[in-house]
Amino acid sequence: MPTIWMNGEWCDKDTAKVSVYDHGLLYGDGVFEGIRAYEGKIFRLGEHVDRLFDSAKAIMLEIPHSKEEMARIIEQTVERSGLADAYIRPVITRGVGDLGIDPRKCPKATVVVIVDTIRVWSQEVYDKGLSVVTASTPIPHRESLSPRVKSLNYLAHILAKIEGNNAGADEILMLEASGTVSEGSGQNLFIVKGKTLTTPPAHAGILMGVTRNAVLEIGREAGYEVREAMINRYDVYTADEAFFTGTASEVAPIRIVDGRVIGAGKAGPITKDIHARFHKLVRS
Repeated sequence: MPTIWMNGEWCDKDTAKVSVYDHGLLYGDGVFEGIRAYEGKIFRLGEHVDRLFDSAKAIMLEIPHSKEEMARIIEQTVERSGLADAYIRPVITRGVGDLGIDPRKCPKATVVVIVDTIRVWSQEVYDKGLSVVTASTPIPHRESLSPRVKSLNYLAHILAKIEGNNAGADEILMLEASGTVSEGSGQNLFIVKGKTLTTPPAHAGILMGVTRNAVLEIGREAGYEVREAMINRYDVYTADEAFFTGTASEVAPIRIVDGRVIGAGKAGPITKDIHARFHKLVRS
């Protein structure tokens, strides 16, 4: 069942409460992670905890636990939930302060770990492949807030997602300032041309996804050429295959982008191979 650890106390969806003076609510001042457990095993917990602490350090937010303590809290919350296949959301906010923006007014961070289940799209959507449109809302400029910080500031991505919803699409592509392709609303993008997998690099304004990194490893081990390179919409439109990756979405095939059918208009052989290898990895 959904289980929540909050500042040392066990809660459920009804009893977990955040103060209206918490700066995570008032200003989006905080960081988070999305983690998966498969058959009771937490996938790459160390990488996720490292990224959580790196994100916090980048915004000068002190987590009142060591990495080892944080990992153990996450493990205990998963165990207590009884969920074999679970989605885990650690959230660290600046904590309770006043109505001003000054983080010095927040004496202690709020620490939350949520364990529940998640489904981004129905199985039918995965089977058919995603319909995608390019959003006019760009990703935030990487010098204003580094996209490598997994922060609580997702409004630009939400606005882009609304564009996709209004267009009747399953997902969106977001562009960075120069017009090159960056990512989805909460996923990394891969395109396939021949036997080559290409994904945008860090300087394309992307979040460096843990699932993205796993797919890079899987692709190399499977004998594909794997590249991190800037891509534009032409590259996406003319790809043989394309797919999104993410902790919540896993490996999701794309069938159409901005009205252009990608490849055969369904999950291609390399996408299927990567998907199968990924699910073997997470359960190994």
